[in-house]
Amino acid sequence: MNLSTRSVLAIGGVFLGCCSGVFFLELLVKLDPGAGNLITAAQFVFIALEGFIFTSRFGLAQRVISLRDYALLVAMFFLTSVCNNYVFEFNVPMTLHMIIRGGSLISNMCLGTWILKRSYRASQYISVVMISVGIFICTYFSSRDFGGKKENLGGTTEADIFWWLVGVLLLVLALFVSSYMGITQELLYRRHGKCAREALYYTHLLPLPAFLLMQDNIRTHWLLAFTGESYQLPLLGVAVPLIVLYLLGNVLAQHLCINSVYTLTTECSSLTVTLILTLRKFISLVFSIIYFQNPFTLYHWLGTVLVFVGTLMFADVIRVPRTRIVKQD
Repeated sequence: MNLSTRSVLAIGGVFLGCCSGVFFLELLVKLDPGAGNLITAAQFVFIALEGFIFTSRFGLAQRVISLRDYALLVAMFFLTSVCNNYVFEFNVPMTLHMIIRGGSLISNMCLGTWILKRSYRASQYISVVMISVGIFICTYFSSRDFGGKKENLGGTTEADIFWWLVGVLLLVLALFVSSYMGITQELLYRRHGKCAREALYYTHLLPLPAFLLMQDNIRTHWLLAFTGESYQLPLLGVAVPLIVLYLLGNVLAQHLCINSVYTLTTECSSLTVTLILTLRKFISLVFSIIYFQNPFTLYHWLGTVLVFVGTLMFADVIRVPRTRIVKQD
């Protein structure tokens, strides 16, 4: 596979930006698990502001894709972004969060077969079964660990597990919506050509009014950030709340991440993009386990290996040997 310089830079941006974004996200979630809406709003505002200046040129640049075509894409992107960040309020651990999102090939295959009428190799169907089993194992044993932990704390285990399941279902919903969004994006690019920067700008600008519905929650967690631990900046001698610092780091990293992903979608096939994003998730998962010392049992490792080996099989990086029948005289 020959990659252009633009593709290589985009891949580097995906690994650097997305992995850094997950690192800052986990730091934020550990300090304030309910800050999901604040994080999402900050990301959208920053990317929309940057796009207004450099992409839209203060509203003077002409659009390639009409606002009507953007409507569905924007709604899906907003829904997936809110769901993916809000689920932490339902006690979904970061490791499980990354594993479920690593199952994007399942949703891609389902929707590709149903909507685009695509056909797949037998090895790809096998890989999807492996991914499904891996996600089930991780989900099941995470729920067992979660239940035991809550019992030890004397909490209402059944109620907590119910809301944990709600969080998992939200992640699965976001997974399928995100895959459908990818198909919609691919069809738009076929009709209008490559316009990744414009799509990035409008998918972050148009949903901004929807955050007004969450303003109370966002304001609460923004004010909460100033009541927590602070960090003394070495050169300036100013104390800045840790949550604000981590939020700034997450926003900048997310900008690099999402910009690189959008660029990659115009340079590579959707399968290549999915493979790169899955490998990125695997690196983030391993780093999270080691750095943050997250609980991860042998069963979690088994599920993780099934998910990512299945992903590599799907992309034909790992090839299943084909049996040949030799006729004998």
